Amino acid sequence: MSSTFLSHLPLSRQQIDRDHSSRARPQLFDELWADPATRLLPLWRGRALAAHDFGNRPALALLSTDLVAAFDLRVYLGISLSTISPEPVGTRIVLVVVDDDEAERLEPDEARWVNLRDVATILSDRDAGAFVEALAISGWHASHSHSPRSGAPTVIEKGGWVRRDPELGVELFPRTDAAVIVGIVDADDRILLGSNAMWKQNRFSLLAGFVEPGESFEEAAQREVFEESGVRILTPEYLGSQPWPFPASLMVGFYAHVDPAFADEALKPDGEEILDLRWFTRAEIADPATGVALPGASSIAHAILQHWYGGPLPAEALVW
Repeated sequence: MSSTFLSHLPLSRQQIDRDHSSRARPQLFDELWADPATRLLPLWRGRALAAHDFGNRPALALLSTDLVAAFDLRVYLGISLSTISPEPVGTRIVLVVVDDDEAERLEPDEARWVNLRDVATILSDRDAGAFVEALAISGWHASHSHSPRSGAPTVIEKGGWVRRDPELGVELFPRTDAAVIVGIVDADDRILLGSNAMWKQNRFSLLAGFVEPGESFEEAAQREVFEESGVRILTPEYLGSQPWPFPASLMVGFYAHVDPAFADEALKPDGEEILDLRWFTRAEIADPATGVALPGASSIAHAILQHWYGGPLPAEALVW
């Protein structure tokens, strides 16, 4: 992945050593709670608590262990490597998922509980990475309370990074669903955007889809593009990847050109996922009169659009 493209992926930033070796210690959480320097990242309904002066210093609020009275889940996230955060390098950070009552006790002003999509681009590398890690692992726990093999309630182990099936004795590890997303350009250097059936009118983005068993990323990109649009593309070029914990995806970004042998084929939206397809020029993307809403800056789709556009999208461009 080029460093230039990577700089446009806000959810791929990281300044935490995940400290894998410490996860196996049986008394890990006792040690962490006994250390006054340990900090907790509270998560409530997928939102993190913002610092009091968030407007002047966009940062997440990391709390001492004595400030959180109750939690439904805790996961050891790792060691902070940031030299610009209020907490010193080496601070150990733990995710705690809290319920409605504890969230209200910690901070009754819901405006201070922020959504990752809204704040990803303004957080520090450390805080953005911690938020992504926390949201992804908490989502996995929420969907794996029981073993898919025996149906038995699972037991949390290894700092929150394993759930064990007590009947079969097998360990269950977090899983991520790989999905491809493709910037498709034609011979006139226009980009293809589609409108999903689940979106409001005039929302457009790149074509994307999940990788199926037995597929490479490139094969998945070619298949998904054809299924959703009827367009055949040449071998796609890898650009970079970004986690997308809504709830558990890894978005793998590609750039591809239309196969000249199929350049004259009509666009064929599948009618189920994609209802509308359009080729856009740079002038149309920049023109607010077009009325097209584009993906927001936290997404890899936005970064791929900028890659094609040749720089930041115009301020006039609508985003969602």
